[in-house]
Amino acid sequence: MFSLALSRSKLVTSSNPFFIKLVRFYPPYFYRSLSHVKIPTFKTIQTLLSHPLLSLLERCQILSQVKQVQAQMVLCGLISDAVAASRLVAFCAISNSADLNYCSLILSNLRNPNIFSWNVAIRGYSDSDRPKESILLYKKLLRSTARPDNFTYPFLFKAEAKIPDIGGGLAIFGHAVQLGLCADVFVFNSLIHLFVVCGTLADACKLFDGSCVRDLVSWNTIINGLSQRGKPKEALELVSKMEEEGIMPDEVSMIGAISSCAQLQAPELGRKFHRFVFDNGLEFTASLTNALIDMYMKCGKLELARALFDSMKNRTVVSWTTMISGYAKFGFLDVSRQFFNQMPDKDVILWNSLIAGYVQCGQAKDALSLFHEMQAATVEADEVTMVCLLSACSQLGALETGTWIHQYIKNRKFNLSTALGTALVDMYAKCGNIKRASFVFSEMPDKNALSWTAMICGLANHGHASEALKHFHRMLETGLQPDDITFIGVLSACCHGGLLQEGRMFFSQMTSVYRLKPKLKHYSCMVDLLGRAGLLYEAEELIKTMPIEPDAVVWSALFFACRLHKNVAMGEKAASRLLELDLSDSGIYVLLANVYAGENMRAEADRVWALMKERNVNKTPGCSSIEVNGAVYEFIVRDRSHPGHEEIYKCLMGLYKQLKHHGIFPSISFDDIA
Repeated sequence: MFSLALSRSKLVTSSNPFFIKLVRFYPPYFYRSLSHVKIPTFKTIQTLLSHPLLSLLERCQILSQVKQVQAQMVLCGLISDAVAASRLVAFCAISNSADLNYCSLILSNLRNPNIFSWNVAIRGYSDSDRPKESILLYKKLLRSTARPDNFTYPFLFKAEAKIPDIGGGLAIFGHAVQLGLCADVFVFNSLIHLFVVCGTLADACKLFDGSCVRDLVSWNTIINGLSQRGKPKEALELVSKMEEEGIMPDEVSMIGAISSCAQLQAPELGRKFHRFVFDNGLEFTASLTNALIDMYMKCGKLELARALFDSMKNRTVVSWTTMISGYAKFGFLDVSRQFFNQMPDKDVILWNSLIAGYVQCGQAKDALSLFHEMQAATVEADEVTMVCLLSACSQLGALETGTWIHQYIKNRKFNLSTALGTALVDMYAKCGNIKRASFVFSEMPDKNALSWTAMICGLANHGHASEALKHFHRMLETGLQPDDITFIGVLSACCHGGLLQEGRMFFSQMTSVYRLKPKLKHYSCMVDLLGRAGLLYEAEELIKTMPIEPDAVVWSALFFACRLHKNVAMGEKAASRLLELDLSDSGIYVLLANVYAGENMRAEADRVWALMKERNVNKTPGCSSIEVNGAVYEFIVRDRSHPGHEEIYKCLMGLYKQLKHHGIFPSISFDDIA
């Protein structure tokens, strides 16, 4: 049909197939050979745009059809008209059948392409996965006779944001200033977007505050940028300021405001924005409704979230995943599974949301089982799936399964991204293979603070204190800033290595250098460090001066130190504090009784056992797990449910005898293994 329409246009001067090939593959030669063709003239732009070939160009669906029209444009000289040629460039740059390479080929062979042709080509590259090509085209534009305009720079800033390159963006902005375009609202808004995407929020806010050309898009860009970058309070302050200046918020404004409420756990404020949307007649689009559902879910208002979800006519994948993730977060995995089962077409995002839910709730086995269901459903896993599964293996200590997933990643040719590499390092470290963790870490092309933290914590937990601290110093040399989790690894390394002075120094640097407030875990590390060094009174004094209420972990660190150094009096104090926090914790009673027994204080030990019985506290049996041939087995004390329990206990007795032969007498109850 297209060829028939082309032939009826009465502009076909050649039907030779070689002619078409010549235009397709050798445009420079062809353009030069037709330099004698007379360029048509048009009285008005309307006359030009109504030209049959341009009308036909609008109907093109695929590139081969465009090439046929191009051939006719060359023959009749229409290609030499800048406006007509720009329509050809536009198809190759931004249509559904775009071919950017062919677009560049056409552009480079036009005599004097107009600024629209340059802009549409730059836009095509900025929208693609080749944004750097936009910058190269811009450099060619500067050498041409065309002049950049207020549409050129927004496309360039978009490309710089995708790269991302804030320095390049600022250099281009300098050009815009020279051309007097810095006050243009399109240029201004795209520059704010560049600052936001590159994380330079202070510069974005400074630019926004000092501008006199702000419009609704400007407000929305800065509000959503602050919200997405973890600055919800600042975002909400701008929403209030926006209303004070008489600017009516729209759907995008409300999404930023509601997302900020979700981050701040402020459901009442979120409900006010919900009412604002309703009272002012704003459309409850899928994006806006999803933001409300997400806010209510994160704030624990599950019924309100469910009501909104049920009211939606057109639910998106985001709607379903928000419900699944939300219920899973609060431990309602059965409800999450019901939502999952109701979804007719499950894509990888939906599978990932439920797998992640199981992992977050500590149901690692169920997460791995769900992955097998996903494979049976022939849904291709992605990077998020792999990260969730590796986290599940970390929880279980399932090294064989984790190694299999690593091989799966290699076979599927996943790129070793920062997130995936960090998950692998964490899995190998937590599953006991620190050498493999170090190897993966060394192979990672890009490392962020989380990657270094995973490696530092892994080395610390494996007792490699000096290596952990070396990695910490190397991290600082890269310019990355440690966070509170990094310091947990650093302080743990000091504990395992008995590095008292280093531990004190790093603990002090948290506040003095890095402006980080120590949390309970940091205090427990310091109490442990001081306690191991025998500085029990200093450890006790640290607990007394803590700006936050000590938890069971902090008191346990002191209690174990007292047990190690046989300080019964202080151990009693620590145990008393622990029992105040949890009267039903059988482990505290047992350990305190053992402390008394170790000091031959039988009466006190019996008193603890009697108190435990009086309060109906039952001793919780110890539980451990082991992975054999990819399967994880769990055992509790005196467990005889496993078919091979006799062989297992026989092996345990053999190990005990070997330890005893070497002068090691582990604390094992023969009742437990008899």
